Amino acid sequence: MMTTAPLIGVLALQGASDAHCRMLEQRGARVRNVRRPADLDGLDGLILPGGESTAMLRLMDREGLFEPLRRAVQSLPCLGTCAGTILLAETVEPVQPSFAALPITVTRNAYGRQNDSAILNAQTALDGGPLEMVFIRAPRIDAVGEGVTVLARRGDDPVLVQKGHTLACTFHPELGSDPRVHAYFLAQIGHH
Repeated sequence: MMTTAPLIGVLALQGASDAHCRMLEQRGARVRNVRRPADLDGLDGLILPGGESTAMLRLMDREGLFEPLRRAVQSLPCLGTCAGTILLAETVEPVQPSFAALPITVTRNAYGRQNDSAILNAQTALDGGPLEMVFIRAPRIDAVGEGVTVLARRGDDPVLVQKGHTLACTFHPELGSDPRVHAYFLAQIGHH
């Protein structure tokens, strides 16, 4: 078990990194924005936020971050939200590079129209009843591989999944008022 507050890196190339930082700090974690490979040193966990995944890939390439991040998500507890889930997925449609850290198939922008964006409450395996989920032009998880646990669904579609120390959700928990996804992520770090 950790004796000091965990240090969580939040990829800060685009997306709602500040909202993730606030949510983590409110749960007692220390936070570091990740913009260069050296920012990954000494982290206890990593968050890959939402944004536009192809733009994030271009920025990662420019900063020399793709390979260091790929290695980090293999070893550190990681939470991917929206575009972060796309980056973690083993298979992405339409095809694009990813870290292939989680055996899921994801379709980018599956809920791509503005009227597909919504704030929903759905049942979850997390304690505390229905979970608030903020969807903004979200990807869809089309398939989950062996060992992946579905923790929440939007209708029939998985929207929060876990395998080992890796969590991924197609919604934006940092933009809502429900802290349970971040709290669950931090609890996983204590068990890593």
